Amino acid sequence: MHGASPPHSPTNTAQLSILLLVIYTTASISLQCCTSTINHQLYQQNEATLIAACTKMAPHDDAIVIAIFLLLISSSAALSAHGQTTSAPAPSPSPPPPKTITAVLTKAGQFTKFLQLLKSTQEADQITNQLKGKSSTGGFTVFAPPDNAFAALPAGTLNSLSDEQKTALVQFHVVPQLLPAAQLDTVSNPVRTQAGDTGRGKFPLNVTSDSGGRQVNVSTGVVNATVDNTVYAGERLVVYQVSKVLLPWALYGPPVPPAPAPVGSGKKKKKADGTEDQAAVGDDDDAAGTTSAAVGARGGRGGFGVGAAAVAAAIWWWRM
Repeated sequence: MHGASPPHSPTNTAQLSILLLVIYTTASISLQCCTSTINHQLYQQNEATLIAACTKMAPHDDAIVIAIFLLLISSSAALSAHGQTTSAPAPSPSPPPPKTITAVLTKAGQFTKFLQLLKSTQEADQITNQLKGKSSTGGFTVFAPPDNAFAALPAGTLNSLSDEQKTALVQFHVVPQLLPAAQLDTVSNPVRTQAGDTGRGKFPLNVTSDSGGRQVNVSTGVVNATVDNTVYAGERLVVYQVSKVLLPWALYGPPVPPAPAPVGSGKKKKKADGTEDQAAVGDDDDAAGTTSAAVGARGGRGGFGVGAAAVAAAIWWWRM
């Protein structure tokens, strides 16, 4: 009949089906190479629909157009989703928080007593809070005595201390600056600790090493200890194991003798209560006595001369 569409031959239909399958396979391989697993699953959801459109293709041009249209839609959706997933960069992992002194000593496992003192005096919390702050603090160096160092102390060494003195003892083991192992032999002494004053009889700490740097010594004026090993070395915290508990002079050292008084000038000195210094007064009296004796001697010699002159005058007058 006129105007009716001629039916497609089986050969033409088979050729078109093969062509569609080739296009579908090429697009599928491309998508598998450039899309992620999620996008590939999205594409696979349309796979059954495309295959059905190809296998059930009727001898009409509309079926071919629909199959190609579905293929283009699936490809565009997959590529669009792939672009969205790759456009947003993955967030960079945040840096791990610095290790605390509590975590370091707990992991080491042989600093139980020192760890208890750090916690009871709240020095551990102070170190942790400052390490969490700005890096301008410069870090900390901790000289940690192990449990056997505390066991070697005489009985009552710690029990005789007040809470304030225990805090000072713990702070004496903490230096508010980072001292890497390479700098221990060049450190400026005395080293200032968290305990404060490094003056004579207070809290001086001296760190020295032998000529080869093989052994580092720590001296307090009361005990001499050695640095046995490095427990932990981080960017802002260094922990060294020392052989002894660092006993500060202010708590365990002998009394410091007073400085010698300057030599007196001979003048009378008054004390704070207004009384005169007896030693100075005695010195002045001795000096005055010496001066009087000298004057008397000179006066005696002068009197003898006057008497002799008077006798000579009397003899001359009697002869006349």
